[in-house]
Amino acid sequence: MASINQPQRTPDRLPDFLNIGVWLRTVLLVTAMSLAATVLVTRNWTEIPEEFSIVSLHVQPVAVLTLAVLALFARPLGRLPYRAGLLAVLVVTQLAALAFGDFMERAFSVDAGTADRQIFFALATGSAVLFYFHLRGRALSPALTEARLQALQARIRPHFLFNSLNAVLSLIRTQPRRAEAALEDMADLFRVLMADNRDLTPLEQEVSLCRQYLDIEQLRLGERLQVEWHVDRMPRDALVPPLILQPLLENAVYHGVEPSTAPATITINIFQSRGDVHVVLKNPVTVKGGHQSGNRMALENIRERLALHFDEEGRLEARMQEGEYQVRIRIPYRREGDS
Repeated sequence: MASINQPQRTPDRLPDFLNIGVWLRTVLLVTAMSLAATVLVTRNWTEIPEEFSIVSLHVQPVAVLTLAVLALFARPLGRLPYRAGLLAVLVVTQLAALAFGDFMERAFSVDAGTADRQIFFALATGSAVLFYFHLRGRALSPALTEARLQALQARIRPHFLFNSLNAVLSLIRTQPRRAEAALEDMADLFRVLMADNRDLTPLEQEVSLCRQYLDIEQLRLGERLQVEWHVDRMPRDALVPPLILQPLLENAVYHGVEPSTAPATITINIFQSRGDVHVVLKNPVTVKGGHQSGNRMALENIRERLALHFDEEGRLEARMQEGEYQVRIRIPYRREGDS
């Protein structure tokens, strides 16, 4: 098993052209390069806005067209060797530049420049973008990612251990057999915690982990803890970051159920819609203002892990609504074997 003490060299790979974060970064980088080129070749500063708009008219559509084609063929591109993939991306970039230039000349009689000039600019821009993503990929190498994920996981474990042990300790004298069963559940849970948590895990396993955690808490809280699972439309094979739900449930129990003298219900709704996996967690608001302070660490923890795994496509929103605290998570639906 790989570890921080045994870092592995990052395998070079192409950007995920299906990811909206890749699109945004590419467009911003191309825009910045266009602006820099405009400033360098324009002698009169007052002409920069007009010249920049002309350059953008030729460059931005090519960038979007290139990204669209690369997204269409993202799966086969991801299976190519890295160098072959780079070559394929640059070829697509040049073809897109030539195709758009020909379209502008035929449709609007706009001079897009010579073919050599279009190819050169497309090659320069494409190479710069690929180099940027190469550097970014190295910065998010498995060794660094593992270190950050393990550090984040360590922030969860003490809370989870403390609450779980308290639940079991309350049963040792009165219900030793149930305490023994709970300790066996804890052993299963910590086996997951001690595993290699760099990689995504099937959603079905994550839900099973959460059920075990809530079973332990049920022993301590009894009928005060009510749980509603809505997982009929849950894609069981969807890949999610490990321990993405447990800390949210832990906070829901701590802030929404424990202070309540009456039964309190935690609702978990997981479903797939339009190529995304949605998780909606609701719990009652028992202590005014407690959620904002108590949930901050868990929410920031999960946001960072979503960003590490899914870039801009991983979203987490939290809000108070109609007397409930709601957390909504949206991630792309990925399965084992997807590029």
